[in-house]
Amino acid sequence: TQDEVILLAAALEQGSEHPLGRALCLAAKQCSHPQYALPQVQDLRAVTGQGVEARVNDVAMRIGVPAYARALHGQPLSAEAQRWVDAAGGGSVVALADTSGWLALFRLRDHLRPQVHETLAALRDAGLQISLLSGDAPATVATVANELGITDAHGGQTPEAKHAFIRRLQERGAIVAMIGDGVNDAPVLAQAQVSIAMGSGTDLARQQADIVLLTAGLLPLAQAAALARRTLRIVRQNLVWAFAYNLLAIPLAMTGFVTPWMAGIGMSASSLLVVLNALRLQRGKPDMHLHV
Repeated sequence: TQDEVILLAAALEQGSEHPLGRALCLAAKQCSHPQYALPQVQDLRAVTGQGVEARVNDVAMRIGVPAYARALHGQPLSAEAQRWVDAAGGGSVVALADTSGWLALFRLRDHLRPQVHETLAALRDAGLQISLLSGDAPATVATVANELGITDAHGGQTPEAKHAFIRRLQERGAIVAMIGDGVNDAPVLAQAQVSIAMGSGTDLARQQADIVLLTAGLLPLAQAAALARRTLRIVRQNLVWAFAYNLLAIPLAMTGFVTPWMAGIGMSASSLLVVLNALRLQRGKPDMHLHV
């Protein structure tokens, strides 16, 4: 039955941190027949970017991208099932199969995070270039990219392909900030100059990241970028002031035009001015939820 198939899928995904795997586990908890229990699995093995393989009642099973599941039995999808997959319309298709053939196909749709449009608009206004890299099907990625107005979008990306993409950008002189939440994103986060993980993401992604967003929305990311630019601007102002002050004060002190007590007052006033200028960063400070 449908509930039994969902429970079987959840049994294979129960140790997964992937959002699609967690969605299937949540669906299993909502099955209409509570007397059903998750089957016992053995030899569970996750293949990064592909899916999960295990044995259930001594039968090898796979759940993941259709090509990965198909490799277990070698049978093509029926014409009707293929049309259903092709009509996913932005959703991700997960296949469940064993050595005898296909068992089920699941279509799952992702919801955009809160404030994503406002975040991308703010980042574009700041002059940043935005790229979308995903392991999901190219058609799914293209649909999401079109909705977000992202022209540089790449689907079907393995962790190695994402890593190579970031490295090519860096070789051209780009400073790359990468945001991700999955196990597959960990190598790319380590490669980027600035790495950002979602608080709801996997433990591995959070451990690799320089910054962790503690909210579901992405707006703090744009706010942090704006704050970083203001900080650099004020640091440069303070450096220019310190250089100009010393350039004028030291020769005057050496020639005797500035007495020691006047120099002491001037140095204190200069330090106070630098601190007051830095305190301007507190003015209009957004309520950001970041962990560095």
